[in-house]
Amino acid sequence: MPALAHRRVLLKLSGEALMGDEDYGIDPKVLVRLANEVKDAHDAGAEVALVIGGGNIFRGAGLAAGGMDRTTGDHMGMLATVINALAMQDALEKVGLSARVMSAIKINAVCEDYIRRRAVRHLEKGRITVFAAGTGNPFFTTDSGAALRAIEIEADLLLKATKVDGIYDRDPKKFPDAVRYERLTYDDVIARNLQVMDTAAFALARDSKLPMRVFDMDEPGALLRILHGEAIGTLVAA
Repeated sequence: MPALAHRRVLLKLSGEALMGDEDYGIDPKVLVRLANEVKDAHDAGAEVALVIGGGNIFRGAGLAAGGMDRTTGDHMGMLATVINALAMQDALEKVGLSARVMSAIKINAVCEDYIRRRAVRHLEKGRITVFAAGTGNPFFTTDSGAALRAIEIEADLLLKATKVDGIYDRDPKKFPDAVRYERLTYDDVIARNLQVMDTAAFALARDSKLPMRVFDMDEPGALLRILHGEAIGTLVAA
């Protein structure tokens, strides 16, 4: 195999990605598949960090729309991401990897507090780090949390896993003639309101010149191929 084009990456997964064909919660088969994809990347020499959303369990904004206090709803959503992170940690350990969950909110009985230097050390030691609880603040999505953590650990690339093979000008599941972009700038994405991630996440990435690739995680081997430099999905860069 060719040398890795990207040595340290952060992979952002939605909570909904863990549901598989279920209507709610976590599908163990999906966890195993994702863990094996990460293992292939690790075995190739990559340092891999993960951020997982909580939409399969709770979504703070949705709860707020139903009348709940937004801050309370967002805190519940943060706890949902911790649940998903612990499930992923277990799956990673079952395929032979060493993994650590680091939370932006204090929950020491089940995982570590997020400390940037410790997170970098875990990666250097070959451990998979799973960052939970977003930024630790309400009103920020896990997309923003993923961009922030990727910048803090000095990742080479932020990977956004979706259910489609890149960024389109409109929803390809509703519009068969939707056009897929191979490359965009951050300003393109923001100006065209291409909502694959929230605007704050793209702005963070733009200001730190962090390249981002959006791809279909359901495509077997896609993660490893990206690490080796293949142009899969859509690249967002300066």
